[in-house]
Amino acid sequence: MNKATSYRLCLLIIVLLSTVAIRAAETPPNVLIILSDDQSAPHLGCYGNKDIHTPNIDKLASEGMRFERAYQTAPQCAPARAAMLTGRHTIDVGMTRFSAALPREVVLYPEILRSQKGYFAGLCGRTYHLQGALMNNPNIKPYLKDEDFSNIPDRLDYVKVAKGDKDQDAPLRKETIEQFKEFLSKVPAGKPFFLQLCWHDPHRPFSTDELPYKHDPSKLTLPPFYPDSPAIRADLAAYYDECARMDGNTGTILQILDEHKLTDNTIVIFMGDNGASQYRGKGTLNELGINVPLIVRWPGVVKPGTSSKALVSGEDLGPTILQIAGIDAPKNMTGVSFLDELRDPSAGSKRNMVIAERGPHASSLPRGAASFDLGRVIVMDRYKLIYNVTWQLPYQPVDFNLDNVKALDKEGKLEPKFKELYLADHRPMFEFYDLQNDPEEMKNLDGQKDLNKVEQELKGRLAAWMIEHHDFVPLPLSGR
Repeated sequence: MNKATSYRLCLLIIVLLSTVAIRAAETPPNVLIILSDDQSAPHLGCYGNKDIHTPNIDKLASEGMRFERAYQTAPQCAPARAAMLTGRHTIDVGMTRFSAALPREVVLYPEILRSQKGYFAGLCGRTYHLQGALMNNPNIKPYLKDEDFSNIPDRLDYVKVAKGDKDQDAPLRKETIEQFKEFLSKVPAGKPFFLQLCWHDPHRPFSTDELPYKHDPSKLTLPPFYPDSPAIRADLAAYYDECARMDGNTGTILQILDEHKLTDNTIVIFMGDNGASQYRGKGTLNELGINVPLIVRWPGVVKPGTSSKALVSGEDLGPTILQIAGIDAPKNMTGVSFLDELRDPSAGSKRNMVIAERGPHASSLPRGAASFDLGRVIVMDRYKLIYNVTWQLPYQPVDFNLDNVKALDKEGKLEPKFKELYLADHRPMFEFYDLQNDPEEMKNLDGQKDLNKVEQELKGRLAAWMIEHHDFVPLPLSGR
């Protein structure tokens, strides 16, 4: 081989290697979203809870960024997950109730990842809640057209729901882990992947099988809005036990990811779909109902062990992940990318407010606030306003009852402040809180003269948002 030929061969090799390197650099990262079911932000060790045992997720937080002020657009599964998967607010996509499916014309952002960047995209684990709770009801189905069904499985590459067993949920957890393994085995070589993996824990009913850690009820620190009794402590401990079990299963998923040598090129996002089914939690617009954990690990980009106080909404996942993949978010997306915060936690929030809604829950008839309630909330940097549209309804928790509180009241052991919180015959129309001085929302400042200007500003901002987004409930202003 002469020198000229040798030179040309070397040049060709360099060009080929450079091309491979450029293509590798252009390949966007994998995305794995791990979603817990009914978990509020305070229910992880990395969020400052010294009672709860969650070492795997705490480690994940130490390797990435923890968001302190992440909110969902609703305190219930279906509407919150709709916003998460579309990048659009719950109200914008018509998903304020469980009983209807996500409209076919509403695009999931994983569909965009597939079409524009070749992602292998999927959903697995517990139901993704977008198929409509009543769509197959024999009294309804005959009158529906094919386009009324969302057909989520037709939109993505891999969609499986872990069915488990009606008498125990251990098979459901095992099935979810096996689905994750199967998904990874199906990802074509050279393709990035997107997967949202949904856990069942710590959703009620609580179970005692395969618990890696048992919390002692007597040693738990109760939030200030919790009455104290052995039964209430036992229920909170059972919830913590399920959080610990979910943490262990999350550790298994992360280990599998590592065994497949995918850790370095995979963004792992851990998030709660809505707040815990605990007092002032799921189904309410209190902090415990909508403020959820959000942890992002992105090796080489997100600085380990960082935290952010930026306001983030569940609808922001879509535009953020699209931007990471090099895709411009569609104009109808209401979410705001928080990529800048991921790269630099001091960048500050692009949001100045978060809006969430409360609508009908599941497919029950409207026999109480647990199944039917309407509300809106605006959360800003310091202040928060809850608008209880159906304020005449007494407080009723979602997915559990107030029997333990009523038992204390019957025994004459319930403090007046708790009786007012949980057993009043109606709620205030407005709840106005200073989250800086009252993070537990124990002092309603509605009508306080020295804060009237601030309260009216929040009402005005909320009303303007509702008009812009064609909200259907009455505005939070009298019109005077």
